[in-house]
Amino acid sequence: MSQMIGRKNGASLPNDGADAAGTQHGISGKGLKSGQLGLLAVVVLGISSVAPAYSLTSSLGPAVGAVGVQLPAIFIVAFIPMILVAFAYRELNADSPDSGTTFTWATKAFGPFVGWMGGWGLLAANIIVLSNLAGVAVDFFYLFLAQVFNDPGLADLTSNKALNILTCLVFVALAVWVSYRGLHATKLVQFSMVGFQIAVLALFIIMALTHAASGDSPTAIAFSWDWFNPAKISSFDQFAAGMSLAVFVYWGWDVCLTVNEETKGGKGTAGKAGTTTAIAVLGLYIAVIVATMMVAGVGGDGIGLNNPDNQQNVFAALASPVMGPLAILMSLAVLSGTASSLQSTMASPARSLLAMGHYRALPPRFASVSPRFGSPGFATIMAGAISGGFYAIMKVVSENVLNDTILALGLMICFYYAMTAFACTWYFRHSLFSSVRNVFMRLLFPVIGGVVLTVVFFQTAVDSWSPDFGSGSEVFGVGLVFIIGIGILALGVVVMLITARRHPGFFRGETIRKDTPALVVPE
Repeated sequence: MSQMIGRKNGASLPNDGADAAGTQHGISGKGLKSGQLGLLAVVVLGISSVAPAYSLTSSLGPAVGAVGVQLPAIFIVAFIPMILVAFAYRELNADSPDSGTTFTWATKAFGPFVGWMGGWGLLAANIIVLSNLAGVAVDFFYLFLAQVFNDPGLADLTSNKALNILTCLVFVALAVWVSYRGLHATKLVQFSMVGFQIAVLALFIIMALTHAASGDSPTAIAFSWDWFNPAKISSFDQFAAGMSLAVFVYWGWDVCLTVNEETKGGKGTAGKAGTTTAIAVLGLYIAVIVATMMVAGVGGDGIGLNNPDNQQNVFAALASPVMGPLAILMSLAVLSGTASSLQSTMASPARSLLAMGHYRALPPRFASVSPRFGSPGFATIMAGAISGGFYAIMKVVSENVLNDTILALGLMICFYYAMTAFACTWYFRHSLFSSVRNVFMRLLFPVIGGVVLTVVFFQTAVDSWSPDFGSGSEVFGVGLVFIIGIGILALGVVVMLITARRHPGFFRGETIRKDTPALVVPE
């Protein structure tokens, strides 16, 4: 039985099933400022969070190392579970729009302990990627300075560990400052930066194809339809590794759902924005991948994608050979893309922390909302502080922190996306066969997407035990990727048990009711 809980820190807390705004199924408002974003703005926010330029420059090298010329195939195959899970998100959001997304929905489907771990997985993924975004932003910041002042030595400043960490923390602090000021400030930043990023990627595609066709690139290879055949991947281990990396590049569209309490046009806006973002990103990725492979090839020499010197940062290696004097635009595109994504991605963990504090799954301080900006102020600051600290620690532990954290991030993504997909089917279990639509949208699509991601999760976990998986960094003989990924999930269990002892209300089911909706088709 839900219990009445009062207001604290300016956030309205849940009652027995409805809040002042009339939200149903035990979901209640949190004091966020509503009606700030329309469909286009949410799509732009989603694309910014995905950060196409950053995602590609960080993942193309490791993905080629895993699957070779089957790179387009693995990106298309990885898109399938992503879009299937996106449909599950739409169904759950239409029933119970809440900024807690996976945390809230998994709690309603499976109970508080599973829901809490779903929220932890989402938070861990976002913290990892925020630190990674900041790291890439640092690299391209100094590369940009080197290009502006025509001094290659400036680009080497990123290898100064202390300076690298300090610069990273400055980027994180700036992202926190903009995010704290709310989604209106976020929107103004995102439109210009996302537009510029896509324009530069389009220019890169054109110039790469031109170089490949002219024959002036010694590593260029001819286009082949075989690249799109996943059956050509030689082993399941390679397939799973490629999937884990490819899943990473699509990840981020779910930020569209975390702002569902702040959108215009009803609860359907966020769901439509999520699927639209995923489809738009797929088209952009395939175009960039094909052009990059044609001009660079997949060899280990020169600008080849298998050259170890290129793998951590593909566009840094390819920009000058492909774009010549316009290479500075690519540096700006990746820099602006990572900076804007750093800021837009901050919305997801901040709102998840807000929801967990609101429903008493974390200390109530996390439920505080800025009276001036209508944003989750304390949660935003904490998300930035944790991500900055995580980067600093990982930078000291591993020289190849970017590669290792990307691989670990794939584990986190598979974990909480699969949980959300299964939560959809179980939550709507009494209406699965009430219509043909529900059979697909609530049963087949979520289950298929969830099973694929679960298989990738376990295969990646097994493979990552070996230090050979990733950069080769290890702790007592165990691969750093495994330590980061599984270690963070294990840490989540410990934190959850401590939280359950100190704040037992949520874990007793007092703030979110585990329930099943009526047999209705959502909007």
